[in-house]
Amino acid sequence: MPIQTPFHPRTSEHNKALDWKDWAGYFAANSYNVVSDFEYYAFRHSAGLVDITPLFKYKITGKDASMFLSRIIVKDISKLKLNQATYCCWCDDRGMVIDDGTVMRFGENEYFLTAADPSYSWFSRFIKKLDVHIEDITDSFCGLALQGPTSRDILKNMCDADLDSMKFFWTTDANSEGFKFKISRTGYTGDLGYELWVKNEDALNLFDAIWKAGQDYNIRMAGIAALDIARLEAGLIMNGVDYHGSLHALIPEQMSSPYELGLGWTVNLDRKPFMGQRALKKEKKNGSRWATVGIDINWPDLEKLYKKHGLPPHIQAGAWRHSVPIYHKQQKSKQIGYATSGTWSPILKKNIALATIEIDYAKSGTEVNFEVMVEHHRELVRAIVGKPQFFNPKRKRAIL
Repeated sequence: MPIQTPFHPRTSEHNKALDWKDWAGYFAANSYNVVSDFEYYAFRHSAGLVDITPLFKYKITGKDASMFLSRIIVKDISKLKLNQATYCCWCDDRGMVIDDGTVMRFGENEYFLTAADPSYSWFSRFIKKLDVHIEDITDSFCGLALQGPTSRDILKNMCDADLDSMKFFWTTDANSEGFKFKISRTGYTGDLGYELWVKNEDALNLFDAIWKAGQDYNIRMAGIAALDIARLEAGLIMNGVDYHGSLHALIPEQMSSPYELGLGWTVNLDRKPFMGQRALKKEKKNGSRWATVGIDINWPDLEKLYKKHGLPPHIQAGAWRHSVPIYHKQQKSKQIGYATSGTWSPILKKNIALATIEIDYAKSGTEVNFEVMVEHHRELVRAIVGKPQFFNPKRKRAIL
């Protein structure tokens, strides 16, 4: 049975729909209301507050911490500056992704890592004789994500941190009404936003301070359902949905490399040995078979299909997470890939999806066929391949 996060005494008061999901063994609000529309629009027009405590969190310390992380992660963590954060992934020796997450440098020899899957066992096996200590602080530290255009103003009203000059993917210390916490300018919505990290004993103090400061800025609680729509608009992949970590995959076909997931930009190949380096160098040289792309599904085609059955067009409420076949433009029986998750984008007014597709058809502008089910009949509609990132506002990176 799931357990409560340290914020549960507050989040449970707001969850009018009593809609909870199990996220990594914790109760997580799927939606705070019968419909999650207002929660989604908070991300795009004001600020949404999400309990992200269920993320696995690790504190890595020791004089060899930088060297250790650079060996197990495809990005060179030794280049990370003090108070800087980075998005990255880690692979097995075949160059297949195990998980992705963020690494933040909080001190000269202190790093903070978040992950979707439990990673302590995997990381620990590579310490050997290095001066490195890994502490699983998942159950002692908690987190809130404050995401949206007014998030900076809210935080400025409740803490002493200099947020006007804080850059995208950097961190800072903050004080508020007698307690301390960490702020990272990171998030899973593709918008202006921050993630706040605090010890469990100060969880309710942090929540109350944010909620009070946010009353003049239309703050709202937001759940997983709204977050899923936002992350799809931003083209952000999800472990267990858009790819499967190699340690959980049952067959090689279920595994993916960083290049296949669109994470090639996180790979620093030419440096000291790291896990998966040889395989990734080979793939870089020979090319990948698959690519992760964005799919813009043709709305007029959908309307015509439903009209043929005397029905109005139908889309699933919220985001969906299941495999949908994608076919060749002319050879309509030839499958060339599959969508992994998608949604109707309220802000873009488009039916979008993330997809894994053969590399020959991954160029932006390529027309493909997308499978839909209408009245128990499998039909095809046109779709256009593009970049996974559908929504990327300037405010996400802007500095005042």
